[in-house]
Amino acid sequence: MSIIYDKEHRTFTLHTMNTTYQMKVDSLGFLLHLYYGRKTDGCMDYLLTYTDRGFSGNPYDAGTDRACSMDALPQEYSCRLSGDFRSPAFDLINGDGSFGCDLRYRNHQIIPGKYGLAGLPAVYAAEDEASTLDILLEDAVSGVQVHLLYGVLPAYNIITRSVKAVNTGTGTVCLEKVQSACLDFVTGDYDLITFYGRHAMERNVQRIPLRHGTHVIGSRRGTSSHQYNPMMILAAKDTTEDAGPCYAMSFVYSGGFKGETGQDQYNQTRIQIGLQDEWFSYPLSPGEEFTAPETVMTYSAEGLGELSRNLHRCYRTHLCRGKYRDSVRPILVNSWEAAYFDFTGEDIYRLAEHAAELGIEMLVMDDGWFAKRDDDNSGLGDWQVNEEKLGQPLKTLIERINGLGLKFGIWVEPEMVNENSDLYRSHPDWAMQIPGRKPVRSRNQLLLDFSRKEVVDAVFEQICNILDSENIEYIKWDMNRSMADVYSALAKEQGKVHYGYVLGLYDFLERIVQRYPDILIEGCSGGGGRFDAGMLYYTPQIWCSDNTDAVDRVRIQYGTSFGYPISAVGSHVSAVPNHQTGRITSLNTRGVPAMSGTFGYELNLGALTAAEKEEIKEQIREYHKYAGLIQKGDYYRLTNPFESEVGAWAFIAPDKSEALLNAVMLEIHGNMTVTYVKLKGLKNGKLYRDEKTGSVYPADALMEIGLPLPMKLGEYRAYQMHLIME
Repeated sequence: MSIIYDKEHRTFTLHTMNTTYQMKVDSLGFLLHLYYGRKTDGCMDYLLTYTDRGFSGNPYDAGTDRACSMDALPQEYSCRLSGDFRSPAFDLINGDGSFGCDLRYRNHQIIPGKYGLAGLPAVYAAEDEASTLDILLEDAVSGVQVHLLYGVLPAYNIITRSVKAVNTGTGTVCLEKVQSACLDFVTGDYDLITFYGRHAMERNVQRIPLRHGTHVIGSRRGTSSHQYNPMMILAAKDTTEDAGPCYAMSFVYSGGFKGETGQDQYNQTRIQIGLQDEWFSYPLSPGEEFTAPETVMTYSAEGLGELSRNLHRCYRTHLCRGKYRDSVRPILVNSWEAAYFDFTGEDIYRLAEHAAELGIEMLVMDDGWFAKRDDDNSGLGDWQVNEEKLGQPLKTLIERINGLGLKFGIWVEPEMVNENSDLYRSHPDWAMQIPGRKPVRSRNQLLLDFSRKEVVDAVFEQICNILDSENIEYIKWDMNRSMADVYSALAKEQGKVHYGYVLGLYDFLERIVQRYPDILIEGCSGGGGRFDAGMLYYTPQIWCSDNTDAVDRVRIQYGTSFGYPISAVGSHVSAVPNHQTGRITSLNTRGVPAMSGTFGYELNLGALTAAEKEEIKEQIREYHKYAGLIQKGDYYRLTNPFESEVGAWAFIAPDKSEALLNAVMLEIHGNMTVTYVKLKGLKNGKLYRDEKTGSVYPADALMEIGLPLPMKLGEYRAYQMHLIME
């Protein structure tokens, strides 16, 4: 069984294929964390130590036992008023104005299948693939009950967690902090790995040693953000890609979040993640309940690579949904870097003609097709086709493009409004603005109040009027600013608005997914500003970054790979000099990183030379050949491009029958030394043949010493090799 309750020891044990998680109800009803790590049997309560700790308080019902202190014992779900002075996972204000509660165990349920979360994205599984543990904690004074939900997916080495708070008391309480998961470790010798960045340079990797005090990451921006990704990894000091213990927490949410880690006074470690409490104050009346978003946890004893592959397999098959979850995505060309706002319908059609000639399968018309939208200062909120600009009805344009054998897609930004729009002039209160204050603009646009159902419904109706009448098979859903003015004109409690906005977004997306199951949706927020597990539930791919520079993308996609499957990474070949960096790289070099994603093009195809067109045709043939392996193969990081002179990675078939090696040289020097790339994940004792050259290599030598890259002059050369097991 994946979930076991031992009545004698009062322990809960959660087993996956390779891991074990255990907690214990002590004699006073406190839920203590015991163990998370390699799979094992038995009771681990021997790890708890009891001694009199100065200035560490003792529960009143412990009597004269000064050795019992929640300030020193590992907590499963920490709260204020238990005597634990570390950062709590759960906090509230009572009706009398006092802070905190004292949560004790009341009962539990073990349920076949995986729990779901109403209105929120969550990992899903068939009844025979998962089990649920629901532990009920209660504060006897306030009547607040907290359900700790655990979902166990044994085959994926995944444990999910969520929290549901219910007010069964007679007075209103106000939730001030609700983290979805908390992990306490009795030791503290770990490194913390996080993923920081900025617009056009997301998910850089930072690895630092944990020290005394608290290290905090998060987002106050209304989205998960470019600045910090809602995922953290805890790793032993000597953990590498291929060896050593490590833990991941990934938050399945697309709004503000907060992640905390640190050592306490006794060298113990706490890591927790959940909602950003600075934008959160949630009144809970008698009978009301609140559900927190989900956190996905996984453990690996075989290093960071296996940790990532655990998440990849889970997200690819048990978080992403719909028609395109398992199928290869169409190769597309997007009009943005080809034309920006300056296009007509004939320009779009000519781009489609060039795409059809090259073997591209979809044309996406980006920003500028609606309302009076010739720049980014007007039109958002008015989702009506600008037929005057296109010079023809959209239906006609789509039919002509379909006639070329191409699918058609479109760009939208439903959450935004310009002041220069009919929608804003009719409903200025629908924009998030604080009365008496001038709003903060960004990209000269404001945020629509998606915490209000009538706003969501009105925009939804506009978008559906277009989708219902046209043969649109792809949507790029963009979001191009942060939330600064958190205020809703109708809300009684402004502390609910931030969370309510995200629920409104999810409601909109869920209705689109259900109404148009055959449409492929790509998420976007200025590129990777909302690249999170929550969005993957609705959009099986996300535009990885607005930075299309091939060399920068090697690093951006490296950081992204720690938490997200390659099948989710929107990646395109763009023009040179690159529009974000000015860098010049070859088509081959641009193609290799772009193939490690959903693959497409973002440039004016009409400006290509005949030789470049032939090279693109060959890229498309190659991608079709490898697409299944790229999307469903096991992903291995072979180098760290932030430290190495080469960025290298590989896709290995689950049965190890084939491998696709990719490498981009990031540095070149005089009298260059030989660069060897070590492969991983091949089958020991076997030989692998290079499909193009016929050369045969021993798998063990490839993994032990590596493969020498060709010694060629020139910047940023890229290589791709398909190896087949003999």
